Amino acid sequence: MMNDWAGVPATYGDVLRRAMDSLFRTFENFSEGTFIVDADARVVWINKRYAARFGFSDPEQAIGRDCEAVIPNSLMREVVNTGKPILLDILETDREPLVVTRLPLKDDAGVTVGAVGFALFDELKALTPLFSHYSRVQEELIATRQSLAQARRAKYTFGSFVGTSAASLEVKRQARRAAQLESPVLLLGETGTGKELLAHAIHGGSARANQPLVTVNVAAIPDTLLEVEFFGAAPGAYTGADRKGRVGKFELANGGTLFLDEIGDMPLPLQGKLLRVLQDKEFEPLGSNRIVRADVRIIAATSADLPALVAAGRFRADLFYRLNVLTIHAAPLRERASDIEALAYAMLEDLSTQAKGGSHFELQDDALLLLCSYDWPGNVRELRNTLERAVMLSDSERIDARALAPFIGSGTAHGGGHRRVAPADASAPAHAPDAPAGGPEPASWSDAMAAFEKRFLTDALRANGGRVIETANQIGMGRATLYKKIAAYGIDV
Repeated sequence: MMNDWAGVPATYGDVLRRAMDSLFRTFENFSEGTFIVDADARVVWINKRYAARFGFSDPEQAIGRDCEAVIPNSLMREVVNTGKPILLDILETDREPLVVTRLPLKDDAGVTVGAVGFALFDELKALTPLFSHYSRVQEELIATRQSLAQARRAKYTFGSFVGTSAASLEVKRQARRAAQLESPVLLLGETGTGKELLAHAIHGGSARANQPLVTVNVAAIPDTLLEVEFFGAAPGAYTGADRKGRVGKFELANGGTLFLDEIGDMPLPLQGKLLRVLQDKEFEPLGSNRIVRADVRIIAATSADLPALVAAGRFRADLFYRLNVLTIHAAPLRERASDIEALAYAMLEDLSTQAKGGSHFELQDDALLLLCSYDWPGNVRELRNTLERAVMLSDSERIDARALAPFIGSGTAHGGGHRRVAPADASAPAHAPDAPAGGPEPASWSDAMAAFEKRFLTDALRANGGRVIETANQIGMGRATLYKKIAAYGIDV
């Protein structure tokens, strides 16, 4: 609306002048000092208190001098030259520092003709509450940023992927190779096989290791919220949206890596948008016209059969081909059974560290044999769950098969697994291979497990014509370990 200048009171100019004069007098009376300079930064007026502070018994002695000659370290010349105020500053003096503000003076044409300065406080302690609050907020902000940055760093390395089986070594070889490249990585494998661990290791071994690693579990977020989760939203972009807007995971991961877990569960409409971002490397937050560049390396993982989903029309073929550049298959635990012993002891070491009282848990031989005879449908995750439950409920630090057996195959999402080996059930007593039918039962659980292992190894060697190397590869056991067991059991090869 335009101002009705015809209705301005006749006293308008007088009121305005009085207001300006009153404001100046108020500052002059309550501040520690006031002075004015002209367009050449020479002093044209200074009050008595301020003049006396800088060694002038009579203010008239300062008139006409350069501002720096009167007040060392003065920045009034900068204000005059730039025409911009310095609203709050600290002026160092030979006594206490002063908190000052400096304002340009301009004529009706907007030309700077001078400047006025006010020394607001002569003791910084007057601002101590403000400084304390500011410092505390800054410290909290720095701590939060450091904590968030730490949370977005890789938590695992290639050393965290335990295993020396041929399958494990090949996975680590491919993952190390992927870490040196920039192409998308697709991690395939059953749930619990360590795909997230591999994603962290690949990021940690890459040139982006010092940049953020941001994770999105696609299966855990409702379809209606996924787009906002990925790309963010402008303030008020939709009903219930944050008034400050929301930053999406792509923007948070800029310069780093975005790990998309369970990408097979992504809805089709969002797949198309993801493909465009991967191709164009830019996107618009929901409800915004702002273009955001996205320098992001994608690592995707899924336990689903993506080719089957593509064939069924539930996953875009073009997105599959875009992701399927560097593909790593994380082998299930049943295909790398020789890793079970090392995995179990690594997990027990971790559980021992977490346990109160400095406990150190160990596995008896029969317990280890029981672990190795199970097919682990839940893979490494199920193995850790089993050991954790056994540790919590065990009365001894030495866990045997009897203490472990109740937790094998119980409480898994698969409804329990089955023994991987066929000759006998590792959870039940077995006759020694050379014992006559109807003969005496083994004296203990350990004897039963030993009898089972001897029979299993004998049958496996016989099936391979006594060839140790082929047998070791087939059953997933190290060659040296197999030779030791052959000698210990006296198996005739």
